[in-house]
Amino acid sequence: MFTAFRQQVSKFSNNRRYLWIATVEGIPATIMGTLLGGPFMTGYLLFLGASSGQIGFVFAITTFVNIVQIWMAYQIQTIKNRKLIYVIFASLHRILWASTGLIPLVMAKEWWVLSYIILFTVAFLVNSAAAVVWSTLISDMVLGPIRGRYFGIRNTILNAIGSLTLFIGGLILDKYAGWSGFAILYVVIGICTVLNIIAFLGYPNLPFEKSTESKFLLMLKKPLKDASFMKAVYFIAGWLLIQTITVPFFSYIMLKTLKISYQQVSAITVVQTVIMMMSFYVWGNLNARYSNKRLLFWTLPLVALSCLMWGGLAFLPTLFVLYAAHILLGVGSGGFNQLAFNYLIGDTPKSERSMFIAMYSAITGFATFLGPLLGGWIYGRVAGYPGWVEEYGIAVFIGVILMFGLLIGRVVLRDDK
Repeated sequence: MFTAFRQQVSKFSNNRRYLWIATVEGIPATIMGTLLGGPFMTGYLLFLGASSGQIGFVFAITTFVNIVQIWMAYQIQTIKNRKLIYVIFASLHRILWASTGLIPLVMAKEWWVLSYIILFTVAFLVNSAAAVVWSTLISDMVLGPIRGRYFGIRNTILNAIGSLTLFIGGLILDKYAGWSGFAILYVVIGICTVLNIIAFLGYPNLPFEKSTESKFLLMLKKPLKDASFMKAVYFIAGWLLIQTITVPFFSYIMLKTLKISYQQVSAITVVQTVIMMMSFYVWGNLNARYSNKRLLFWTLPLVALSCLMWGGLAFLPTLFVLYAAHILLGVGSGGFNQLAFNYLIGDTPKSERSMFIAMYSAITGFATFLGPLLGGWIYGRVAGYPGWVEEYGIAVFIGVILMFGLLIGRVVLRDDK
């Protein structure tokens, strides 16, 4: 009896330690990801000389490479040390992405954009492989009953740090124009890269429950035979394809078309992130009462309204419209990302979870690869049209389509009987 009690205490203690490790590791990752992505990535690509089509390709490639997750989901069955594999792939991702800051120092100007695209693509290729390992590892580290609330709290903490990073980064770029500002950001990015790699070492190497199938095709068929899962995946993929035609270009429109300053764009993004941060806690608490699929559907109208809100530029103050659109996007996309992840690690069979995650990532990844590419082409083609078409016309049109898509989502994402 005493031995059983000690085992329970040890298990509880380990689980608390795992939660701290996952949270602390996310801090340097959030800082570097914030400074390398979002409006800063758009601004850096514009500084390098990228066109709207090239920016769209960069946004798209992050998800297209998710196809490699199907291969990784099969390979993970033979891996004995998940921690080692994760540390290797995640570290490579951080190093390669951070090394894009060296491009203006070591490359001729005509090669800047191409060099960025190559480094960025390879970085996210290895990150895609790492994501499968991390998803299975984190699902073992965080117990099922507390997942919704834990990830709500974790995301709240990390997004608070991200908000502060956004604000400070915007101030730096406004004060130091051109390469000087980006050079300062990349120094911080380099420090965070090192700290993040060190933090990886704290992850445990937990036992892995392997698939009941040993052959690749039989493993692949497991999620394909789950009709409810596949219907949800196909709908989400279609939704993301349409959404990413315009949402990734919000920063592009503000910086290039509306001529909003870096500081103002950062302030808008900070507000979006703060609202997202607050919503994580709310979505996490709701998740204790309602299913992942039901809450996932509730996030979709908010994203559609965010696109429609851009139409207010025709008759409302510009900053009011931009803040309102990004607030709606923060609540909607924050909840969507959190609940989609909880759905994948909580509503899928544990032994087949890696392949379910890989199938979801591959299908939605291909959709979100096509969306920004199509969006980049569209924004490039409307350059000669009246200004309102680029400023808000495309976003409003996408918002209308998404509203009609809710009719399908209501059926597909209803609770299973």
